[in-house]
Amino acid sequence: MTKGIGGSTAARELAAIRPWTRPAAPIGDGERQARLEKARRLTAETGAGALLIGAGASLRYFTGISWDASERLVAMLLPADGRPIVIAPAFELGTLQAELVIDADIRLWQEDESPSALVADALRELGASVLAIDPSMALLFVERIRRASPSLDIMDASPIVDGCRMYKSPAELALLQQAKSMTLEVHRRAARVLRPGIRASEVTRFLDDAHRAIGAPGGNSFCIVQFGRSTAFPHGLPGDAELHEGDVVLIDTGCTIQGYHSDITRTYVFGEADAEQRRIWNLEKEAQAAAFDAAQPGRPCEDVDAAARRVLERAGLGPDYRLPGLPHRTGHGIGLSIHEPAYLVRGDRTPLAAGMCFSNEPMIVLPDRFGVRLEDHFYMTGDGPRWFTEPSPAIDAPFG
Repeated sequence: MTKGIGGSTAARELAAIRPWTRPAAPIGDGERQARLEKARRLTAETGAGALLIGAGASLRYFTGISWDASERLVAMLLPADGRPIVIAPAFELGTLQAELVIDADIRLWQEDESPSALVADALRELGASVLAIDPSMALLFVERIRRASPSLDIMDASPIVDGCRMYKSPAELALLQQAKSMTLEVHRRAARVLRPGIRASEVTRFLDDAHRAIGAPGGNSFCIVQFGRSTAFPHGLPGDAELHEGDVVLIDTGCTIQGYHSDITRTYVFGEADAEQRRIWNLEKEAQAAAFDAAQPGRPCEDVDAAARRVLERAGLGPDYRLPGLPHRTGHGIGLSIHEPAYLVRGDRTPLAAGMCFSNEPMIVLPDRFGVRLEDHFYMTGDGPRWFTEPSPAIDAPFG
């Protein structure tokens, strides 16, 4: 029987959870200013006169504004040399001021006015003829800005945005650590509430309640609960599966702390693991360890993916993305976005460097049978990788 699986109830586990007692500090004003200065420097190095960042994770990174993108343009225009300009709907001014944490020139537009014209006017004032635009900004806005300023040269701001956000500060690492530590504790408690006949939806509700109880105000930032055959599909199948003795259980979930993400997967067996389940689980653990060991400063990201695949190919799986084997990349960057550059995948030659953070999840899929994904995250230091959360030790004791 798998240690730490079953034997409790949702009510009992929720009652035992205490709010997180070691909250990480928020991002400070000095760090926010340093981000702007770095972005200005990178903007100038690209030859652009200004950087435009739209609503979403990057706007939060630079300004503290946590709004999601919508059909209304909300953006920061950052001159290569000068005060930031924030463009937003006039009726949102109060909400904007409540979240904005940088000194900025606020320019508002009414519902019958063009925010693109505001951008064009500001660029003319700045004398900027080249604009670097947030890679996540909707094409709709890009085209409207182009029409409002026909002589403007537009370029991709990925080198600027990624050049800032890929490298996490100690404050960011602390926020990421809190989110991941909280989610791992929620995972441990979710495993204890499993019982024959429980539905995936019941486990999802428990995970959400547990995340809230431990201190994640938004509950689950996402949640995947899979049993049995459904685990052979990386993101599951439609429906509400019921748990049976001998099923492989795969739970992938996370939360956010001040916008910073956790994303942890645990896979184990409800009951007694058979020989094949045990073999694949152990192989997955070996591949995850090989990926971690390959993550050395200066090496390209793709080397980490290659290291995991070599383990699987030696065992007769793959090669490449063929099944049975590993159907997706080994890992992704993580921070204010759950998936962000750089990526642990063939073709990404970004050199590994201190401050970069990644998932490590070389999932093994046996088609129509089961899958095993062990996902933990690590961050790079000058001496090599460090785990945020320790990997699962054994299929019979997934939480130690």
